[in-house]
Amino acid sequence: MAMNVKDTSGIDAPPMCDINTTPLIDVMLVLLIMLIFTLPIMTHAVKLDMPQATNAPPPSVPPEVIDLEIDFDGTVVWNGTVVPSLQTLEAYFRTEASKDPQPEIHLRPDRRAKYDAVAKVLAAAQRNHMRKIGFVNVAEFRE
Repeated sequence: MAMNVKDTSGIDAPPMCDINTTPLIDVMLVLLIMLIFTLPIMTHAVKLDMPQATNAPPPSVPPEVIDLEIDFDGTVVWNGTVVPSLQTLEAYFRTEASKDPQPEIHLRPDRRAKYDAVAKVLAAAQRNHMRKIGFVNVAEFRE
């Protein structure tokens, strides 16, 4: 820190022309700390299972589509039929998972449905090796 002190002998000293480097050092230290924190995050790798490219032609028969709806009260509807319990739903999943080609599940949860009900249905599908699951939103097409 620069300080200008008057000489007591009565002779005025020339003004001090040094740059105050304290703010520059502060900024550089902050940038160095940010670099130290962000560098490990940038080098962290996330393992993704990407689909493998194949030259096989797409299947000529489109897969069967299963409409699976979840109402606001947690009721699960399989192609228009109410599923009485989660065990019955898992039995449906086991039956459909054994088919070739495997059917697609179009999941339509009600916007007021609890997350827990949707998560249980998705977990049941995953446990029974259902691979083709997609969320479908029809609310924007309703009038």
